[in-house]
This record gives sequence, structure tokens and C-alpha cells, in this order.
Amino acid sequence: MRTRDLMVEYPTVALTDLAVDAARLLARSNLPGLIVVDGRGAPFAVLPGTQVLRLAVPVYCQDDPNLAAVIDEAAADVFLTELGDRTVRDCLPPQPHELPIVGPDDTVLEVAALMARTRTPLVAVVDHGTLVGAITLDRLLDRVLAV
Repeated sequence: MRTRDLMVEYPTVALTDLAVDAARLLARSNLPGLIVVDGRGAPFAVLPGTQVLRLAVPVYCQDDPNLAAVIDEAAADVFLTELGDRTVRDCLPPQPHELPIVGPDDTVLEVAALMARTRTPLVAVVDHGTLVGAITLDRLLDRVLAV
């Protein structure tokens, strides 16, 4: 099985999009992450949903989970509003990581190895520099385990 057999169309976000809009897209579409594209529409990064959360959750709650327990429920329920006018670029780590991209002729094992190595549940499929689709961990496991 090749990447082209697994890939699906997938939404993208731009570096300048609001992080809260990216969070809404993640939730509305039940996605594990988003493909971030640059100004030319080429993949720039893969943004796991947990990175959006990381920006919204107060640092003191990340550092000491016991502090999260003492925040009243009303305040805890609206923590994503803390994203304010932060952008998708703000959600990305400062140091670039290996970009999880594959070609349409790559094998399922190559995709799985990339996901494992980059610790991402989502890879972009690029053909001649153009984003043509994506593969999620769910889709990969469904297809591999059905064989």
C-alpha cells in the first residue's frame, strides 16, 4: 500500500491565522492536528492540537498540575479565551523540527516511521512541492489493521 492509497484532503491554516480559529477548526472537524502552510501554500509545519492547548493553558498550571485543580470551574471552562489575538505562528515551537512530509509513492511503513520519529499523528503528502493531502494516524491504523 502506498501513501496515495491512504491520503485524504485535509484542511490547512496559515501562519497568520488566529490560534483560536485553529482551535475551533480542530474541534469542529475532530482533527488530531493541522497542516500549517506558508504564503505559497507549501507545508511549513504540522501543528498538533496539543500545541494549541499548550499556548492557552497557563504556564503555572503546566508546571504544577495541582494549581490547575484550585482554579474555579467557571475560570477553568474558558481558558481557551486566553489565546486572544495570538496566531498559529505563536503556537509553533521556536526551533524548527523535522517537517513530517511524505511523497505519494512512499510506503505505509515509511509513513509510520515518520510519525513515530516526529511524534505526530499527522503527515502531509507533497507531490512536486504541492500539498496534495494528508494521512492521519487513525487512517493509517485503520487501513493497516484491516489488512
